[in-house]
Amino acid sequence: MQFDEWDTRHSLSAMPAPYDLTPEDLGGLLVGEPAFRSRQVWEGLHTRVQRPEEMTELPEALRVSLAEALPRALKEVTQQSADDGQTTKWLWQLHDGAQVETVLMHYPDRVTVCVSTQAGCAMACQFCATGQAGFSRQLSGGEIVEQVVEAMRAAKPRRLSNVVFMGMGEPLANYDRVWSAVTRLHGEMGLSARHLTLSTVGIVPGIRRLAAESLPVNLAVSLHAANDEKRDELVPINKRYPLGELALACAEYVEATGRRLSIEWAMIHDVNDQGSDAAELARFARPLGAHVNLIPLNPTPGYAVRGSSAARVRAFRDQLESLGVNATVRMTRGAEIDAACGQLAASPGSPVRIKPS
Repeated sequence: MQFDEWDTRHSLSAMPAPYDLTPEDLGGLLVGEPAFRSRQVWEGLHTRVQRPEEMTELPEALRVSLAEALPRALKEVTQQSADDGQTTKWLWQLHDGAQVETVLMHYPDRVTVCVSTQAGCAMACQFCATGQAGFSRQLSGGEIVEQVVEAMRAAKPRRLSNVVFMGMGEPLANYDRVWSAVTRLHGEMGLSARHLTLSTVGIVPGIRRLAAESLPVNLAVSLHAANDEKRDELVPINKRYPLGELALACAEYVEATGRRLSIEWAMIHDVNDQGSDAAELARFARPLGAHVNLIPLNPTPGYAVRGSSAARVRAFRDQLESLGVNATVRMTRGAEIDAACGQLAASPGSPVRIKPS
C-alpha cells in the first residue's frame, strides 16, 4: 500500500471536534442570530481560547445552546505533574474511547506543548512506548488543535509559544489533518511557523509535500541509526524509505524552506552510541547542515535496554562536534510521569521505572 493510501484509508473520528468547524459551519449553528455573533464565537474559540459557556458577551441562552452543540473533543482522564510543576501530562479520552496524551513544558524562555497526531502509532519503533502499543486511529485536525487550546489555557498567564508535533503518532502519516491543524494554529491563533515543529521517522513523500507548502515550519527527523541495516531494525519504516532516499528528501526540504533540519537521536547503550555510530551520523548530517539533538533513551516497558550514560552522551556529542556537526544534549523532562520523549502510551497506570521527540 502506498503512503497516501495509508493516510486516507485509516479511520478518523466520525464526530467533528469544535475546532474542525469552518466559519461557514459555525454560521450554520447560529442561524437567526445577528451576523456579528459568528465572529464573536470564532474569536472566542481561537483568540481567547474560551469555551462557549465562558463567552460572556453572548446571551446566556446562546451560551447554553452552543455548549451543547460544541462539546469538547477531549475528556480529561488524568493529569500529572513533574519537574516541580514545570511539566504537565494529560491523558485524554476521545468520544469513541480512543486515548491520547499531551505534554506541556515550561522553560525560562518559552512554553512548549507536545501534541499527539494519532491514537497509537503504526511505525513500530522498538524503543518507543507508543509504537509498542500499536495503532488505533487518526486524529482529526480539530482534535489536534484542541490539545494546543487546552495547553494555552493551562499555561496562563504565560503565553504558549511553541508547538511540537512529537507526541503519539507519526504526523506525516496523518498529513492532511496535521496540516489543517498547522494552518489553523498559524492563521487563526497567531503562532509563528518558526515555532511549529513536525517530527517524522522518515516518511519521504510527506517530507516532500512539506517542502512544497507555503508555511516553512520546522522539521525534525527521528533518525537513531545512520546505516540501513541497524536502522531497519530500530525504525522499520526505513525498509520502505532507506537512508539514501531520506537524505534526498531532507535536502529538498532544506533548500525549499531555508530552515535548518533537526535530527533526533535516542542514545541507546551499546546500540547506537559508539564512535562508529557518531561517524556515520556525521556523514549523514553534515551535508544537510543539520543540527543533532541527542536524547538519552527514556525507559519503556517493552524495550529492556537502558539509555547511554551521561559520560558516553558527552563523548558522542564531542565527537560529532569534532566532525563538524552541531549537537546538543536534550534535557529530559517528565520521565517520572512517563511524559518524556518516547514514553507516551495513553495509559493511566503507574509510571515505568527502568524514544525521542
